Amino acid sequence: MGRRCPCDTAACVIGPSTIVTVPEPATIRVGKAVSAIDRNQWDACAGPDNPFVSHDFLSIMEESGSVGTGTGWQSLPLTIDGPDGRLAAAAPCYAKTHSQGEYVFDHSWADAWQRAGGHYYPKIQLAVPFSPVPGPRLLLRDHALAPALIAGIEQLVMNNGLSSGHATFVAADQVPLFEAAGWLIREDSQFHFTNRGYRSFDDFLADLSSSKRKSIRKERARAVAGLEIAHLTGSTLTEAHWDIFWRFYQDTGARKWGRPYLTRMAFSLMGERMADRILLILALRDGIPIAGALNLIGTDALYGRYWGCTQDVPFLHFELCYYQAIDAAIGLGLDRVEAGAQGGHKLARGYTPQPTYSAHFIADPGFRRAVAGFLAQEREAVAQDRAFLDAHAPFRKGD
Repeated sequence: MGRRCPCDTAACVIGPSTIVTVPEPATIRVGKAVSAIDRNQWDACAGPDNPFVSHDFLSIMEESGSVGTGTGWQSLPLTIDGPDGRLAAAAPCYAKTHSQGEYVFDHSWADAWQRAGGHYYPKIQLAVPFSPVPGPRLLLRDHALAPALIAGIEQLVMNNGLSSGHATFVAADQVPLFEAAGWLIREDSQFHFTNRGYRSFDDFLADLSSSKRKSIRKERARAVAGLEIAHLTGSTLTEAHWDIFWRFYQDTGARKWGRPYLTRMAFSLMGERMADRILLILALRDGIPIAGALNLIGTDALYGRYWGCTQDVPFLHFELCYYQAIDAAIGLGLDRVEAGAQGGHKLARGYTPQPTYSAHFIADPGFRRAVAGFLAQEREAVAQDRAFLDAHAPFRKGD
């Protein structure tokens, strides 16, 4: 029923440099850190589109202490070498001793398995820590290696007597790969803004119903009254800005999660290594920042991640996180804004529900059947909820 981890860390589960052989044949290496892998080789597999699976972002999580000892996230990157000796496939993989920071909630599964006498943790997780951002979880320079990588994850679970393996926020085009391997597919929704050919924020407003258009204009006017809005990226970002944003982030993290997931060092390292892929939006009163929203810039999307404030201003959260993000995405020529997990209030601001996916390998057949039954019922409810939300989208009817 799953091996118990007596030390409450994942370090005792799987040693670094574990080798898993699967029938294809392929040899999968289990590493100790993404930061120990060649940056160019990792990124050749990850591609340029999604900054969250980049070597920079994942190694920053490790080097800053946001994941690692004492966090319940043990980094176990999976890699397969090609015939040329270079990485042909990889996956951001973690052994986890809890379910925090994932945004795909399996606490009820853990409780049920514990009540049945099993040990749900540690578990294997293919994910980007603390980031509910859809993207590739199988990083493939050689796409033919996808089945081998999935089979290797299964072997990692089975060889170590673990309860399960999970791939969360899987890109839609990779879902069939997990489905073909027999993994259970879970579906949910996120709210995204889609750029339907807009050249300005006014173009976006013109696409909305009259009442929503007027409401947004009023919200924006109230939010920015007496404030200055600044967009910072690249060389304009300084350590002083990260000191300011850290205060915002700590406030939000304390209220939402009990303690912030990221360390202060994580923001400094992002500023050093990813400044050109960061957009920090600040609201200033009399030259002093009072609120901020941090975004990452992808090839075709702007990803809203963190927000915080030191003064409570009506509608300022909507302004910085949603409206300014739309403005920025249009200006950058991006296709969409992904504004993170949850938040039905985003619908009235032009963000519509889009499906998100996760995949789950459950080792025990009986437990798997129970989870499959739960997912079938949940999937129907999610589809009904999305249909209801779509019917109440703020766009002019008939478009």
